[in-house]
Amino acid sequence: MGAETLAGVSLGRAGLPPALLELCQRLSGAGQRAWLVGGCVRDSLRAQLIGPAQPGSWQAKDWDLATDATPQQVMRLFRRVIPTGVDHGTVTVLLTGMQVEVTTLRTEVGYADGRRPDQVDFVSSIEEDLARRDFTVNAIAFEPQTEALIDPFGGLEDLRSRRLRAVGQAARRFAEDGLRVLRAARFVATLEFELDPATASAIRPSLDTYRQVSAERIRDEWNKALLAREPSRAFVVMHEHGLLEVSAPELWALAAQRAGAEDRLSLALRRTDRCAPQLELRLAALLRELGPNAASSAQLADALLVRLRYSNAERKAVGRAVRGRELPLDPEPSDAVLRRWLRDVGVDGYADLCRLERADVLARGQAPGADVSASSARLSQLDRLEQRAAAELERKPPLSLSQLAIDGKSLMTELGVPPGPEIGKLLAALLDQVLEQPQLNTRDSLLERARRLRAETAAAATDR
Repeated sequence: MGAETLAGVSLGRAGLPPALLELCQRLSGAGQRAWLVGGCVRDSLRAQLIGPAQPGSWQAKDWDLATDATPQQVMRLFRRVIPTGVDHGTVTVLLTGMQVEVTTLRTEVGYADGRRPDQVDFVSSIEEDLARRDFTVNAIAFEPQTEALIDPFGGLEDLRSRRLRAVGQAARRFAEDGLRVLRAARFVATLEFELDPATASAIRPSLDTYRQVSAERIRDEWNKALLAREPSRAFVVMHEHGLLEVSAPELWALAAQRAGAEDRLSLALRRTDRCAPQLELRLAALLRELGPNAASSAQLADALLVRLRYSNAERKAVGRAVRGRELPLDPEPSDAVLRRWLRDVGVDGYADLCRLERADVLARGQAPGADVSASSARLSQLDRLEQRAAAELERKPPLSLSQLAIDGKSLMTELGVPPGPEIGKLLAALLDQVLEQPQLNTRDSLLERARRLRAETAAAATDR
């Protein structure tokens, strides 16, 4: 099926990286054929159909190539090749400024583990290869040498209709790889498509296969969905078809809990949509109210992130954002309280907490029966807090022990304080004083204050 079957859509050699064209030319010179497949074809066609790309242009993050050459033939043709998965027909060819995953045309037989085929057979037909793929929009191929578009399953029309449809029988596709049901949810968000009804109806009966999917693969799909324009689209599919109950029962349970006139899951998803597309921030928005308070929510969120194999750094960032959800907004804080809050949440963390709070206020303001004036007032308070925090940080107030005009060594030298816990207590007390009055952060003032504190401590000990 050629690119001319739908008006305004075309792909050609123009715009393809020269190194990629050279790769295809070398395969052709050896009597082999090659086709671009997968996301590079899908995304380029989608950009033309939906906008804003012009006909013939390419919109690709990476390049996947299918070929009738065997892995051994590919490795003989190219000098720099990584045997990524030779048994399954895949090698990675390293080119100037890029790398291309090259996979031999294949069919697959049996999926005992719900992930990998029990047997891979190499074939010579691109149509046979496309038949094993998950969704029609991913089962379109383009042959650079002939500029032919191969679309045996109507993927181009599904792209135009913004429809996500399984190749062939959805139940069979989902049984081959349990992750495909989650990929369906993710594509609904990242492509902003609607699920074909027959494809959707096959998800819940496939949950037993989905349960075999590793936590790492689930995490990776979550991450891609969370960076979509509206992550809620993916999580609605997960909830409606049982995936969320399997992978994140803590989150699934929110659907049965009320937040005013709606359920708490709906609020969490809307809050996630309103957040900036930054992974840890959107995770925090999604998991912000798993429990009745910030501490329990942070604990439940961390347990979920541990199960999904998130990194320690990601868990720490999410936990900090969830625990810090109480902002000093009402009443408006004094300068000293503001500085203490900045000290507690960190100079780099306060902005994320404000972004998260703003998303929450906007999400609640969109709830049925919401008090719009209250939301507006809350946003004004938040604006004021952000402005004051930014202005305060411009003045560079001391917010940590390292910013004090004196250190432990000076206390030992000038006041004769012996090494030990007294040093730490004195420095903490001095920091508390300069948080109240930053102008006192001078060496002489702090030494004098330290002398008084030691004297007061000694007098209290004598009185006892």
